Amino acid sequence: MKKILVTGGLGYIGSHTVVALQERGFKVVVVDNLSNASIDVLVGIEAITGTAPEFERLELRDKSAVADFFREHQDLDGIIHFAASKAVGESVENPLLYYENNLHSLVYLLQNCIEHQIPNIIFSSSCTVYGEPDQLPITEQAPVKQATSPYGNTKQINEEILRDTCAASKLQAISLRYFNPIGAHKSAQIGELPVGVPQNLVPFITQTAAGIREKLWVFGNDYPTADGSCIRDYIHVVDLAEAHVVALQRLLQQQSEEAFEVFNVGTGKGSSVVEVIQAFEKTTGITLPYEVTDRRQGDVVSVYADTTKANNVLGWKAKKSMEEALASAWKWEQQIRNQ
Repeated sequence: MKKILVTGGLGYIGSHTVVALQERGFKVVVVDNLSNASIDVLVGIEAITGTAPEFERLELRDKSAVADFFREHQDLDGIIHFAASKAVGESVENPLLYYENNLHSLVYLLQNCIEHQIPNIIFSSSCTVYGEPDQLPITEQAPVKQATSPYGNTKQINEEILRDTCAASKLQAISLRYFNPIGAHKSAQIGELPVGVPQNLVPFITQTAAGIREKLWVFGNDYPTADGSCIRDYIHVVDLAEAHVVALQRLLQQQSEEAFEVFNVGTGKGSSVVEVIQAFEKTTGITLPYEVTDRRQGDVVSVYADTTKANNVLGWKAKKSMEEALASAWKWEQQIRNQ
């Protein structure tokens, strides 16, 4: 049984990936500092899979604590690294937090990978590395431009750190550049649970529908798009979790063509903020009150993926629809409010 460390494994994408790994027979060790996640997520994971993963509360910015952890877990076969601060707007307001958290944690992980000869790592990257793209859909060959936010810049720097480390060692890495994850597990046992005011669109939608937020804010209606709102590629989080398992199997089976590989993970279809709101209203029958406000600093106009490489090389393809994702997100919201 292969043993995999999942950092940030109680977070939104991390928890769904832990479920997917355990359902495939992997032994999972989760570390999380619980800054943006709840220990209760372990209960949800166990309810779905029948097994609670091993868990340790760990601050990855603490170099000595990370070293201590790896001395106790020298039998790892690979790492999936999710743990990071991830809000574009917050990164603009507090860049040093993002540079400290997102860079130090990866460096300390990689130092221990080299020391303990852990051969494989999957990095949770982002389409923000592309900045404002020249062409759509975006392929992996698109230039990595100057980032529009400190968050995006940390992802670019992290990829450079990984590329350089792989070139200087025996480490194999895959960076999954994903687009906008939405939705929840069909069981409604786990889902997106932001701390404080949601930074992402869909939890803001579901909280507005549940009456927790008075209204939904649309950041800008003067973008050069059909309805004036930003366009993103929204992927069901369960499809995204599956991509991590497939990428991990590629590493474990030593199928990589290069020591450091990158793959876009999205649906290949762009949807505007207004279209997502309308799709939620159609799916649930709930009318959402929303108001247009100023553009949000750091946002790009339109981003959606060309997923040909992931489809052909990884053999992975997004399967779930926008409607499925929104329905599952609403089911999750209702479940957590009824507890």
